Amino acid sequence: MAINPLASLVRTIGNALADRVIFPKGRRGEVVPSKGSGEFRVFRQVIIRNGGDSEESVILRVRFKLARMSTQLNRLFSLLPIPFFIGLPGFRAKLWTVNAETGENQGIYEWDSRDEAVTYASGFVMRFMSRRSLPGSVSHQILPVAEAGLSEPSSV
Repeated sequence: MAINPLASLVRTIGNALADRVIFPKGRRGEVVPSKGSGEFRVFRQVIIRNGGDSEESVILRVRFKLARMSTQLNRLFSLLPIPFFIGLPGFRAKLWTVNAETGENQGIYEWDSRDEAVTYASGFVMRFMSRRSLPGSVSHQILPVAEAGLSEPSSV
C-alpha cells in the first residue's frame, strides 16, 4: 500500500477536530532505552487516541544524524511533517528523542501492525529524512511492542 500524505493530512484534521490528537508533556526529558548507543532523551510525544489496542502493535525505531542542521533547529523543523504522518492508517504514537552527546536523533513510532510500519519505513518521510541526513546514518528497526523495552508501550 502506498502512503498518501494528503489523505493523511485530512485524517489528521479529522482526528484533531475529534480531540484524538494529544501532545503530552509528561515524558519530556525521560531517558529511553537504547542498547549501547548512549542516552536518548524525549523532547516531544504525540498520541492518537483511537480507542483500541492491537495485539499486533509494533515499534519502529528510526535513527539518523542530520547533515546541516543543529539539534535545536531540528526540534522546530520536525514539527512540519507531523500532519502528514500522524493521520496514516495504523499510526498510534511517536516519541522524538535525541542523544545530546552524539547529535543522533531517534524517532520511536508505534503502529497497529508490522505491515503498516514497513509501509511507513519505505515511504516518502524516510526518503525525505535520508536526503537531509549524513550518508549512511539513517537506520530503522521494527520490534514487537513487548521487546521494545519501553515503560508505557501502549503510548510509546
